Amino acid sequence: MSTQPQDPGARLRLRTVWISDLHLGTPGCQAEALLEFLREVDCETLYLVGDIIDGWQLRRSWYWPQSHNDVVQKVLRKARKGTRVIFVPGNHDEFARRYVAHNFGGVDVVEDCIHTTADGRRLWVTHGDLFDGVIQCARWLAHVGDAAYEFTLKVNRHLNRWRGRLGLPYWSLSRYLKLKVKRAVSYVSDFEEAVAREARKRGVQGVVCGHIHHAEIREIEGVLYCNDGDWVESLTALVEHADGRLEILDYSARADVHRLLARVKGNLAPVAPVEEALG
Repeated sequence: MSTQPQDPGARLRLRTVWISDLHLGTPGCQAEALLEFLREVDCETLYLVGDIIDGWQLRRSWYWPQSHNDVVQKVLRKARKGTRVIFVPGNHDEFARRYVAHNFGGVDVVEDCIHTTADGRRLWVTHGDLFDGVIQCARWLAHVGDAAYEFTLKVNRHLNRWRGRLGLPYWSLSRYLKLKVKRAVSYVSDFEEAVAREARKRGVQGVVCGHIHHAEIREIEGVLYCNDGDWVESLTALVEHADGRLEILDYSARADVHRLLARVKGNLAPVAPVEEALG
């Protein structure tokens, strides 16, 4: 279901926003779309659920354009203006785990945490990499997989430039492979079940995570599983409305319109975000 505010400049006011897997510091990061999203959304609490900065990629090759710096500055500005910002580091920004329990520029760094929704549900917030068998058992293989993933994203960028010239919408090759390749589907399912199982052990009603770049809200054996997706492939965020209702906001359609307007008008005109509920 999509909603369009009547006022093109209207801001979406929410109780809570969860975003993860921005991968700032990589060419695959959709920083411009993310910045527009952050400008158009107001929230009481913003959770950064890991892999915000891609330390793995930055160690291999430095990449930090102005748009990535703008995203960081926008998050810090939100913190200064009263938004509670909580950062849960992931595997790609694991360097930040040494600063757990510290506050930087109004951003609280935590290992994980519990969020209580407006309707009283307790949700465990974690990046999720600790439940990824590849990372825990064969770290070298995770780095090989990361390099292969970066190559897929590079191919995808060239593919979408060609699609853009034909007037076709953005399409994610890596997302397609993740949903179609049997082993990848099994990996996603195993991950989701492992995270939900740990949430049940902790006595909470649900879990919010990232890590696998696959946005979803669904129930797994009585536990609410929520994944906020990413800002490389799907351009999604998990949000909580004032009444405690949870939704996935899908910004990918907005990004397509944004690129089209940029080509036609030579500037970035305001377009209302697209809202999509999953589950």
